[in-house]
Amino acid sequence: MNISQEKIDNLNAIVKINIKPEDYQQRVDKAIKDHAKKAKIPGFRPGMVPPSHIKKMYGKSILVDEVNNLLSDTLNNYINEQQLEVLGQPLPKMDDSKEYNWDFADDFEFNYEVGLAPEITVDFTSKDKVTQYVIKPDAETVAARITNIRKSYGKMTNPDVSADGDVLYAELVQLSPDGSVFDEGINTNTSIRLGELKDEKIKKSLIGLKKGDEVVLDIQKIIDAISTKDSAQFEEVKSNFRLAVKNVNRLEESDLNQEFFDKLFGEGTVTTEEEFKTRIIEEIEGMFAQDAERKLQDDLYKLSIDKAKFELPDEFLKRWLKATNEKLTDEELATGYHDFAQNLKWTLIENKIIKDNKIEIKYEEVFAAAKQRLDAQFRMYSGQSLPDDQLGQYTVQFLQNKEQANKIFEEVKAARALEYIKSVVTLDKKEISDKDFGLLAK
Repeated sequence: MNISQEKIDNLNAIVKINIKPEDYQQRVDKAIKDHAKKAKIPGFRPGMVPPSHIKKMYGKSILVDEVNNLLSDTLNNYINEQQLEVLGQPLPKMDDSKEYNWDFADDFEFNYEVGLAPEITVDFTSKDKVTQYVIKPDAETVAARITNIRKSYGKMTNPDVSADGDVLYAELVQLSPDGSVFDEGINTNTSIRLGELKDEKIKKSLIGLKKGDEVVLDIQKIIDAISTKDSAQFEEVKSNFRLAVKNVNRLEESDLNQEFFDKLFGEGTVTTEEEFKTRIIEEIEGMFAQDAERKLQDDLYKLSIDKAKFELPDEFLKRWLKATNEKLTDEELATGYHDFAQNLKWTLIENKIIKDNKIEIKYEEVFAAAKQRLDAQFRMYSGQSLPDDQLGQYTVQFLQNKEQANKIFEEVKAARALEYIKSVVTLDKKEISDKDFGLLAK
């Protein structure tokens, strides 16, 4: 057997594999004998089918399989021995000029296209400056959060007249083009959240209504504010509806008293409105800190790619993506390749940082990250955390899934690479309002 590499450029190569009968004959003979032992063929006792009979019936298909297996083993071993850093997977290079008889006497030649990882140099220094935002909520954001919390602990009332923010419980009856009731149309009761109406004219027409009032309107102009469980039936409907108010519901805000504070923070923890407001601001800033961290990570990610400035074997990678994703269209490839390439570049940079700085990812870190992930999920769905020992058992079970364990490992590796970059570059802290921070993402 002969295997060689022809380098096209720094990012592309052709690996040639020449196979002679003596390279594959022993494997094929063994496969035929194994098949004969297991075959169930009429006229022969189990395990007593002559290998010659199997060769006559299935020889070519067994030969194809074994040559493919030999190729795969040979190619993988060559890549490992030569320490080739390949991207994607080698692609067979079609050659219509070569035809084989598959008669157990052929010399085979197979060529594979290989995409090679580029040489990467990333030199971070303190001269590299990245803004680290500290997001401060403005008065409007704080007021809105306080209102939402007070309403969460408030009580439902039924005012005589509707106002912005109320919920109308109403009957919706589909009308014909002439304004009469459509006999076979939709007739249902549902809730309409006035605070979510985007059409100001429609909202104005629904404010000031009382029980028993009726309004005719275009259903599509209020569909976003209709109760989610009911909205689907209106999606394709274009006609007008008669809305008849059956009740006006209003969620009143809870009083800012000690009972309210104790429900939120525990007995005696907060005793004044000022302390309550301070705690709410701290809560909002904690949520904003996560947004700021994501922004910082994105900026470090972009800085890394800009500093590295290396190319990828783009044409090879596009062919590989098409070959390994049969349903991928040319349009999807054209629009999605840039993001794929950027993510691949970051992965290569990340691996370079981990290798050059001898950063070791320990199981304890992966376990802690997985445990934190599961804890957050349990809190989201049940509102409370599991006992630590039980959470630990769930984490062990979670990491027994290889795919999930690899995903957490990659997340920890990315976090460690980013932490390294943070330790080298200069982070300029800058306070910014939540409104202005929101504009940065646009």
